Amino acid sequence: MVTNIKIAIGSDHAGFELKQIIVEHLSSRNVDLIDCGTNNLDSVDYPDFAKRVADEVSNKDLVMGILVCGSGQGMAMTANRYKDVRAAICHNSDVAKVTREHNDANILCLGSRFIEEAEALKCVDVFLSTDFEGERHLKRINKI
Repeated sequence: MVTNIKIAIGSDHAGFELKQIIVEHLSSRNVDLIDCGTNNLDSVDYPDFAKRVADEVSNKDLVMGILVCGSGQGMAMTANRYKDVRAAICHNSDVAKVTREHNDANILCLGSRFIEEAEALKCVDVFLSTDFEGERHLKRINKI
């Protein structure tokens, strides 16, 4: 698990319950969290929460993010509009690993309607414990 960084986490109403499970999971491991909401099941607009997390991650070396909505897609589309944010939708831990190794993704996006809880937690753990490989991949990231 990552050390010395903060994790900004946010969700809309569709991702709220999975977000809470992830918060509990990371809190039990003493991960420093910034909870950007939402804080209940009331209907909200996902871009508001994606913006909060993306703002925390953008241009900050010591912050990574996790976003959860129904599909993961709306959060990713919104977050990727921010400078130096590379948000990746991950449906399994293999994808989470590669997005860190090859793309230096700094925000994990999960679709609560399309992933089981155990796999989501595995994605979180793999995403936060995998390092960017750099070298040949860096030139590609610099083109984004």
